[in-house]
Amino acid sequence: MRFLTVLLSCSVTIVTAAEPRPRLLEPTALDREVDAAVARGVSFLMKSQRPNGGWLIDQYQGETTSAAALAMMACLAAGHVPGDAPFDATLQRGLQYILDHQRPDGLLVDHHGHGPLYCHGISTLFLAEVVAMTHGSQAAECRRALERAVALILDAQAVEKSSRHAGGWRYLARSNDSDLSVSAWQLLALRAAKNAGCDIPADAIDRAVEYVKQCSPSNGRGFAYQPGQAASSSMTAAGITALQVCGMRDEPLAKTGVDFLQQRLPKSTEPYYLYGMYYTAVAMHHHGGEAWEQTQPTVFRELLRRQQADGGWPAGNAAEAPLGRVYSTSLALLALTVEYGYLPIYQR
Repeated sequence: MRFLTVLLSCSVTIVTAAEPRPRLLEPTALDREVDAAVARGVSFLMKSQRPNGGWLIDQYQGETTSAAALAMMACLAAGHVPGDAPFDATLQRGLQYILDHQRPDGLLVDHHGHGPLYCHGISTLFLAEVVAMTHGSQAAECRRALERAVALILDAQAVEKSSRHAGGWRYLARSNDSDLSVSAWQLLALRAAKNAGCDIPADAIDRAVEYVKQCSPSNGRGFAYQPGQAASSSMTAAGITALQVCGMRDEPLAKTGVDFLQQRLPKSTEPYYLYGMYYTAVAMHHHGGEAWEQTQPTVFRELLRRQQADGGWPAGNAAEAPLGRVYSTSLALLALTVEYGYLPIYQR
């Protein structure tokens, strides 16, 4: 299959330096602003770690594995890895927090949160990104946890569903319906796990890709939360990213999605604004070329404008407001660091 050929031909370089990757051109004023903002933001997140090693999601008045995974991925994306100062102990404790909250069935989730597969997909993605950076007994534990987490994702996809929902994922491992938001995180996790050496069946990815395509409206412009619904900026960015990480950057729906997104960048009034900005940065950077050159200054300057004096980002509005500043700061940093190229999943 074309997808499998593309996937197996990909090579990934893991960079472990603690400073932003040297740029080919002289840094611009915007580059320097981004670097300074990233340093302040990472410091804010690392200081926000809870005594038990996790990070807080305000809405649930407690820690979640997804909050820990997002915070630590932001740290990794900025060039900090386990074993290096100054955040080694923080990352080690955070990783152990996630490992300690894996359930017997492989699910990576604690008792807080909405939609266990959200937590699981994001946490699995983090494990796949960090597994090659760990050492000693924790490295072996991380590898075992990743393999069990991947198995659960594949089992959840195999649950019998109607043709409208087949191939995707939803909130629960036994859900018989699907949505693009949860599905995109599972695809990112599977692709990262493939990079890390896990055995990912090609047909599982092929079925997931078909579900993503079904989420594009009949006019082929953009992507929706579920098949048959209207396209939105945030879901279009997620849909493009899902196709790109599967080696389908040149898929027509990905290209028309980029056109749609250029005309409808996420607005601060939208309920999932930061979520949309994160996926927009990832999707447009991966697409590259003129689309990224035009989008990058707008996305970066808007995010920089919102950073607060202590290095964090405000909690957002509407649906994102209850999630708190760890969530918002993590997504802002993951968007701002896409050009650094440290996380394998975001490398072109």
